[in-house]
Amino acid sequence: MGKGVFTSGTWEEKSDEISFADFKFSVTHHYLVQDSTDKEGKDEVLEDVIPQSMQDLLCMNNDFPPRAHCLVRWYGLREFVVIAPAANHDAVLSESKCNLLLSSVSIALGNTGCQVPLFVQIHHKWRRMYMGECQGHGVRTDFEMVHLRKVPNQYTHLSGLLDIFKSKIGCPLTPLPPVSIAIRLTYVLQDWQQYFWPQQPPDIDALVGGEVGGLEFGKLPFGACEDPISELHLATTWPHLTEGIIVDNDVYSDLDPIQAPHWSVRVRKADNPQCLLGDFVTEFFKICRRKESTDEILGRSTFEEEGREIADITHALSKLTEPAPVPIHKLSVSNMVHTAKKKIRKHRGVEESPLNNDVLNTILLFLFPDAASEKPLDGSSAVDNNNPLSESEEYNLYNQFKSAPSDSLTYKLALCLCMINFYHGGLKGVAHLWQEFVLEMRFRWENNFLIPGLASGPPDLRCCLLHQKLQMLNCCIERKKARDEGRKTNTSDMFPGDAGKAGDQLGPDNLKDTDKEKGEVGKSWDSWSDSEEEFFECLSDTEELKGNGQESGKKGGPKETASLKPEGRLHQHGKLTLLHNGEPLYIPVTQEPAPMTEDLLEEQSEVLAKLGTSAEGAHLRARMQSACLLSDMESFKAANPGCFLEDFVRWYSPRDYIEEEVIDEKGNMVLKGELSARMKIPSNMWVEAWETAKPIPARRQRRLFDDTREAEKVLHYLAVQKPADLARHLLPCVIHAAVLKVKEEENLENISSVKKIIKQIITHSSKVLHFPNPEDKKLEEIIHQITNVEAIIARARSLKAKFGTEKCEQEEEKEDLEKFVSCLLEQPEVLVVGAGRGHAGKIIHKLFVNAQRAAAMAPPEEELKRVSSPEERRQNSVSDFPPPAGRELILRTTVPHPAPYSRALPQRMYSVLTKEDFRLAGAFSSDTSFF
Repeated sequence: MGKGVFTSGTWEEKSDEISFADFKFSVTHHYLVQDSTDKEGKDEVLEDVIPQSMQDLLCMNNDFPPRAHCLVRWYGLREFVVIAPAANHDAVLSESKCNLLLSSVSIALGNTGCQVPLFVQIHHKWRRMYMGECQGHGVRTDFEMVHLRKVPNQYTHLSGLLDIFKSKIGCPLTPLPPVSIAIRLTYVLQDWQQYFWPQQPPDIDALVGGEVGGLEFGKLPFGACEDPISELHLATTWPHLTEGIIVDNDVYSDLDPIQAPHWSVRVRKADNPQCLLGDFVTEFFKICRRKESTDEILGRSTFEEEGREIADITHALSKLTEPAPVPIHKLSVSNMVHTAKKKIRKHRGVEESPLNNDVLNTILLFLFPDAASEKPLDGSSAVDNNNPLSESEEYNLYNQFKSAPSDSLTYKLALCLCMINFYHGGLKGVAHLWQEFVLEMRFRWENNFLIPGLASGPPDLRCCLLHQKLQMLNCCIERKKARDEGRKTNTSDMFPGDAGKAGDQLGPDNLKDTDKEKGEVGKSWDSWSDSEEEFFECLSDTEELKGNGQESGKKGGPKETASLKPEGRLHQHGKLTLLHNGEPLYIPVTQEPAPMTEDLLEEQSEVLAKLGTSAEGAHLRARMQSACLLSDMESFKAANPGCFLEDFVRWYSPRDYIEEEVIDEKGNMVLKGELSARMKIPSNMWVEAWETAKPIPARRQRRLFDDTREAEKVLHYLAVQKPADLARHLLPCVIHAAVLKVKEEENLENISSVKKIIKQIITHSSKVLHFPNPEDKKLEEIIHQITNVEAIIARARSLKAKFGTEKCEQEEEKEDLEKFVSCLLEQPEVLVVGAGRGHAGKIIHKLFVNAQRAAAMAPPEEELKRVSSPEERRQNSVSDFPPPAGRELILRTTVPHPAPYSRALPQRMYSVLTKEDFRLAGAFSSDTSFF
């Protein structure tokens, strides 16, 4: 059997249930999965070969495995079957029942010829008491056990245990064959004297220039609040000793741990150490389960008025209808909000306010840096998302998690709420900040100040809904601002906010061909239609055939329109001229399509789906979807008096205008163009729209995007969010931030196993967070995984500090120690190279020595060295190691039993002694042929 196979190999088990005298037992087969090479010799079982398990009793390669079933540790078996009561609370307690079971097992083994050891679990489960048997050809091994709470004094050392072993095997030979001994003593270090856990919980009261509790807003805390490594277990092993070489009795012992040839170490991790990042995210997640609204949390009294003020509000309508002139501007929403704000403060009182002013102002300044300057920066601080970072992993993360970019306002807000929830007023603080945030949004909308920290353009559907809503509000502010400025400057033809953009991007050859190209000119189909073909083909089945589309198109250009003055021109198209009068074709100023957030898109698609497949429904659907097309046609007619549908199609959808070279009457090659087949479908949507379109420039058209209504909808949506809704919206951002924090910390430590776990967390999170309303259980799993990684990194730091990897001057020593520390994190038990004399061994020895001196209140080792006289040194000397917490011994020999002429068979006894209990597990073999 190879060395260490019990730990490195794979153990498997198969279970079944059986009933025996109305009592349910579970039968479990435990076995080590073996390579095919090991199994080759097993096919032919020779008569005189003893069973594999008997041979394993003598094998020394797998003594004291760090992680294995207790029977593997006690008997060194690689395969066995256990019969135990099926129910956890059941137990075989009476001796007669034990004997009945054991005799049944014995008969079963004899009848089947099975050579696998069979064990029966007796007494209460926690005692782990097993009796068993193994049978081979003419041989048998009995597995017996003793389990005591209090150990008899004579069995605490090797000589007493040797006496038991010899009396048990009852060897008939006079010079007894030598007994082979393996000893392991385990020492536990709990007191890390010279080492204090460096992580201090942040100071909650400190608030200095943007830092709260020693943490900047927008940065997450990290690390464990307590030492994540609670104990170090040192196992000193003497693997091959022979009786007589060593003395170990109740008076004297040769077993000095420093002299042990083998040292191995394991660390005991603290159970669920408190980790800052994990706690931060967990506490934030708890908000998701709260039911209260913001008003309930902050108290309804906030908006209540007393006496006359109430009367004023109730009589507001009658006042409006009175003939006396009313100063309407004073009733503006922003005014009401600001007076409400004052009243909230007045009612709540400074002491009651969940967030004190310093904290609140610091946060608001962090969220809205443009508020610091006298005049807001007009959105110049808005994040431009076309930065090179967008291709990086960071970009992918927010895209995968459906959170928000890590430099955005939404992301910062999530982190601030997280911190407030943890340090400043919990749920009340969260509600208070959110209320202030909504008031700020309202103020910005009323005063045309763009919101900083948001990418310009329509809502990004890859982000969380809250981020989309804020982007939508920014779109509204942008349009309103442009409109208001447009009014001031009285620009004649420009439609605010669009013209400039379109003009920059439209070259003479930039035809409005595909969807994407249209997007470039600030013009696209409403977002629910992916392509023009798709959009119109669905109409073609339902429309009635009412004559030729081309003719009706021509009707759309009556002569009187040619005399109209052109309006709303952006610039002349490079090459195209109007087909009927040869005038140059002008590209009109058009309205941008309405931006949409994902919930609006869903609503619209539901409405469209409900219209059904009837002709009327299809018509209505087409009408809804063609608002944009109609607006563009009207702009085109206004810019190009006397134009026809063909002119519009050539500019708007060149693929639908087919040109062919033909030979005219004079024999010259000329280009002849006509509309495509789908445009010729009688009474199709384009023809209908063209006929109803009037020549109206974009600035005089009804707005496709009513920014006032949309902004009010967004502000209302924000105002009614409960803290729980808010936490659900922002949780992806918080998880995103936590993953980035863990990655950043892991990069400093470089632990390969952690890298793998982080990849798993990212994959898991992208699956869970991409869908709306993920299950709480799945979210909890993600948070638990993040906390797990944080604990592993904290453990790595703890061990590095304990073993002083940073203090090593020699490169080789540093490498050895770093390798040792990383093994300790990932393996159940690590061999110390060079035992007590290696780099790590010396450090461990020193840790034990200092702990011992501290316990005995003796001066530290360094001071002792300075003491001159050997006598003083001896008086002050304290043993380097505490008494062993565990003593394990394995005694083995091969002797004939029960008679001198019986076959020599393996005998083994394992003993373990700890503070709590004492156990002897013996496997004694006897010859059943010659006895």
